[in-house]
Amino acid sequence: MSVKYIPVQWNPNKWFYDAIMLAGVAAFLWIFLHITPDVLGHERAINPQIHNARAFGACAFVMLTVILCIGPLARLDRRFLPLLYNRRHFGVMTAFVALTHAGYILNWYFNFSSSDKYVGLLYANSSFGQLAGFPFEVFGIFSLICLLILATTSHDFWLKFLTPPVWKRLHYLIYAAYFSVAAHISLGILQDQQNHVFTALFLGGAGAVIVLQLAAWWSERGAAAASAKGDWVAVADISAFREGFARITRLPNGDRVAVFLMEGQLSAIANACAHQNGPLGEGKIIDCLVTCPWHGFQYDVRSGRSPAPFTEKVPTYNLRLSGDTVEVNADANPPGTYVEPLALPGATPQGSEAPA
Repeated sequence: MSVKYIPVQWNPNKWFYDAIMLAGVAAFLWIFLHITPDVLGHERAINPQIHNARAFGACAFVMLTVILCIGPLARLDRRFLPLLYNRRHFGVMTAFVALTHAGYILNWYFNFSSSDKYVGLLYANSSFGQLAGFPFEVFGIFSLICLLILATTSHDFWLKFLTPPVWKRLHYLIYAAYFSVAAHISLGILQDQQNHVFTALFLGGAGAVIVLQLAAWWSERGAAAASAKGDWVAVADISAFREGFARITRLPNGDRVAVFLMEGQLSAIANACAHQNGPLGEGKIIDCLVTCPWHGFQYDVRSGRSPAPFTEKVPTYNLRLSGDTVEVNADANPPGTYVEPLALPGATPQGSEAPA
């Protein structure tokens, strides 16, 4: 950890994640190019260049679908969290695949035009007043621009430079890109098929994104509403806590709190790391310090402070017991505020004095 920005180093998890992703992309392209030509029928025969373009276009759509499914899956089931941590790598690869698709299109459809191929792309079809034959290319161009912006700003430098709130809002462009891709496909390839194999895949992927996003929103909304009691929110039963680990709870205002069990005592801090919003609740406590699983920043769970000489701080929260249920106050304390740990019944408190 550091008091200033440092590049995030590669680790075995990142290498494994990227290897699986690249293998999946290669497998999809190979199947599309060599196994499915007869399955994905078209009204007119297509040449290899067009088939290559459609292979990369279909791959980009599938990758976008997977990216937008990872977030809600991780919110519904913690076992999907490892897929979430390096999702930005997935997004960068998707941008490259989409760019390859655009390259094939430009170099086949417009390369032999008497005018510049980029000019031809924009002006060859201007039938904006009709649905059949609508210039679906504009949706593809917009999606590609969005993906390139997201890929360019995916590096941690931009997250630090723009600040997490601005960076997060910028990366909501992924939803606009997906909507535009859906329009691009609907007005393009779906109107030039003999069967509906790809149509079914397209509708299934888009439907999965919508259903999972709604399910995650409804689950978190219902859990927050059911657990709230005035200013206090139920976290879990005492028996649900594991020594050295946290239970993560979503507050009614959308913030998340990590409640750690340490030597028979409970302490609560904000789940978002002060460095780049990494999930502190996924870390493990060692000597009162929890280590962020993203970039290694550490915090004392009793005060939310990084050990000297580092200066990062996160908010802390007050806890109480209601029978056998642990509850957290929804109002956060200022970052770095020491809170006396909550001793569980039968536990022997150790080292509860405030840190220097």
